[in-house]
Amino acid sequence: MEEKIVYFEESGKANTEVTLQLALDRAIARGISKILLASTRGDTARIFASKLTGTGIKMVVVPHQYGFGPGQRFPKELVAELEQQGHTVYFGTMLFHTDGFFGTNEPRLMANLLRTFCQGMKVCVEILFMVTNGGLVATGEKVVVVTGTGQGADTAVVAIAAPTTALADLHITEIICKPLQTKQGLPPPYATTPGAGAVQAAPPRP
Repeated sequence: MEEKIVYFEESGKANTEVTLQLALDRAIARGISKILLASTRGDTARIFASKLTGTGIKMVVVPHQYGFGPGQRFPKELVAELEQQGHTVYFGTMLFHTDGFFGTNEPRLMANLLRTFCQGMKVCVEILFMVTNGGLVATGEKVVVVTGTGQGADTAVVAIAAPTTALADLHITEIICKPLQTKQGLPPPYATTPGAGAVQAAPPRP
């Protein structure tokens, strides 16, 4: 089997239009009816909703959870608008940001390992777990997942969903597109000293 993967020389918002089109094309080609989308402020969700009109494909949009920042940046009116179009907005617990609650480093370690692919890959796996835990995607269901770095979209994969209780059943089956490289945001004790080759922390979620 041969399939095209698109690599972006730079990460970020400028890749949004291409990423969304590639994700939609792959979903249609694979007969996939559900796309998961990380969207903090709702801009990417609005763009993608317009692209999905008439396709029969529905989105599960995953913003930041409540309490992650000083306020919820995803507009309430957009939640209602997307739901009227048959999409779902899910404010679930961001599983790779639970160190402070559970007092273990495992979530951080898993997130940092996934960031070696790119920031978006970390978010792909995170929101896959989140929506499957929440019952919005069935275990074993094939979906397209779209995420990004900072703002917009630059990463997309085809995946088989699984909950956190069945980690081995989650599979990234196809990489549709990704940046060649993104900045690693490694918090202490993993961060190096600034000025000694350290990179600046990327935003924790697109």
